[in-house]
Amino acid sequence: MTGPNDLPIIVIGAGFTGLSAALELARHGHRVIVLEADDTVGGLAGSFDVAGNNLEKFYHHWFTSDRHVHDLVRDLGQEDQIVIRPTRTGSYYANTVFRLSKPLDLLRYTPLSFLGRVRLGFLLVQAKLVRDWRELEGITASEWLQRKCGVEVYRKVWHPLLRGKFGPFADEVSAVWFWGKLMLRGASRSKSGDEMLAYYRGGFAALADAIAKDITNHGGEVRLNSPATALLVDRGEIVGVETPGAVLRGSKVIATVPLPIYRDLVRPHVSQQYSDALGQVQFIGNVCLTLELDRSLSDTYWINVVDPTFPFVGVIEHTNFEPASSYAGRHIVYLSKYLPATDALYKMSAREFLDYAVPYIQRMFPKFDPKWIIDFHLYKAEYSQPIVVKDYSALIPLAETPIKNLWLSTMAQIYPEDRGTNYAIREGRKIGRALANELGCCASPSGRAFAPPV
Repeated sequence: MTGPNDLPIIVIGAGFTGLSAALELARHGHRVIVLEADDTVGGLAGSFDVAGNNLEKFYHHWFTSDRHVHDLVRDLGQEDQIVIRPTRTGSYYANTVFRLSKPLDLLRYTPLSFLGRVRLGFLLVQAKLVRDWRELEGITASEWLQRKCGVEVYRKVWHPLLRGKFGPFADEVSAVWFWGKLMLRGASRSKSGDEMLAYYRGGFAALADAIAKDITNHGGEVRLNSPATALLVDRGEIVGVETPGAVLRGSKVIATVPLPIYRDLVRPHVSQQYSDALGQVQFIGNVCLTLELDRSLSDTYWINVVDPTFPFVGVIEHTNFEPASSYAGRHIVYLSKYLPATDALYKMSAREFLDYAVPYIQRMFPKFDPKWIIDFHLYKAEYSQPIVVKDYSALIPLAETPIKNLWLSTMAQIYPEDRGTNYAIREGRKIGRALANELGCCASPSGRAFAPPV
């Protein structure tokens, strides 16, 4: 008869949180099975093929200050696969793209008065003066930014970006969320003021594949096209997971799927109070149109859109960061829009969305001709971004759940930082280590150092 110690630990979700947790456990000698609903690993950093190379479905990079992803790459023995490059950023306002790559570019940002430019440039200094993010929990980003920058800067710069990111929830977003974004970007600049970003050769999909391979090399499994459809609970304790193709018994389960999906899984087994608490965290979705072009649109990597009449929050020309030679000479452009999954635009087909987008692309880049398009793709994420409201810390569910031996680690629990690959890795490794220690194993059987996250 099989005992509980012979059963695997099941990880639901093969995004970077799930993969990192499984890697920690597998390297510490535990049998792990990762279940993934999609046909690729990586979650929101999953990929598709472009000219024989992997490309992220949703644009990705990491900052030079993102030490958790860097540490993981080092522990995989893949540091030589990291590339760090300066990038050019800009801002689109009133049919004009203004460069905003360096601090001095602010002085040329004519949509703002001179005083407005000074106040905008001084914002990062004010953010660094915040000693404890908790002092910002009770106010919105709107209130804080108007207090620090004034109405002009808020109206012409920050409000359009908040609307582009959070849509109808823009005025509810906490100052903590915005402060975290400022601090992260400020830490990524070089001494000359350039913003330095990092990428993994072959894309984030290659990094996710490398983690998955390491898991299997240490005796674990990664099962694709295997969504968790139900949890098996016996007298308040998790005993397994049901999938379309199998019923898996497990000693412990780590759920890393978006909070609404987790809520649906646990609802039959928990109190109404717990279920309702999970539902207090709201999400906004994202649609991302990716164009493969035969030529470049501009020399700018990332254009933030602060024009309220333009529907996309950002136009990201990926091949101004990762060379077009990586994609057989094709130039890759992402157009990103955040919106509720109930929005009519979210429900559009790829062709309908392209037809919708083309006039706006031509408005930003008057020389653009649809004939430049070699191919196009549309990807959607219903739960792309949690809405971080005031006093968000009170809404975050604990990692330990009411169901014994069921653990939770999702993007909604990342705070005060914003969700992202770096913090997904941090949280995954943290929960993986916690379970490994609980099970009485604290050294890698491979004999190789595997640095724990702090």
